[in-house]
Amino acid sequence: MTDQHAAFVGSIPENYDRYLGPCLFEDYAADIAQRVQVPDGASVLEIACGTGIVTRKLRDSLPAGVRLVATDLNEAMIAYAQHKFQPTEPVEFKQADATELPFADSSFDAVVCQFGLMFFPDKARAMREVHRVLKPGGVYVFNVWDAIEKNEIAQVANETLRTFFEQDPPTFYQVPFGLHDKAVIQKLLDGAGFQDAELLDLQKTGESPSAADAAKGFI
Repeated sequence: MTDQHAAFVGSIPENYDRYLGPCLFEDYAADIAQRVQVPDGASVLEIACGTGIVTRKLRDSLPAGVRLVATDLNEAMIAYAQHKFQPTEPVEFKQADATELPFADSSFDAVVCQFGLMFFPDKARAMREVHRVLKPGGVYVFNVWDAIEKNEIAQVANETLRTFFEQDPPTFYQVPFGLHDKAVIQKLLDGAGFQDAELLDLQKTGESPSAADAAKGFI
């Protein structure tokens, strides 16, 4: 799979983590991590771990004996995430395509994905892959952004960016906020074989050290 938007290399992982982490991801990461309740000795897979914001909170909240595997398509993001952990902390990092997970059937008790599903080119296939690697009775905990109209800072950034392009304005912001219809999400879950799905609305207000930091992140 080739996608220039996925080439988060150079200084991008560090800036992504520094400028977008506090205002977009930290609070939701704390929420999603506390929803993963598994016993000591269980196994947890994280998909699209990025710079390890959720990974860090999972490792802090899960029992010490839980196997935690964090994956992402982008090697540079994984390399940055690894720096958040001591060598003695049990976290396995692995490059992986969410639509073709390199794990055997029924390998994990829980799968976690924060704000990643929207970016997968074949969402139905990615959903089926999660179902495949989950053990019977396992849980998939994931979140997606609501419509851009309900995310004010992203909407402002998008509208501002578009003013600089009279023709063919960038459409990047359509992707992160393009999977907000609950009926579409439920159809994906049903098609993959999931049962007893619970779809929740969650609203949080992120914080940033400054308006400038937030602006740098979005730009």
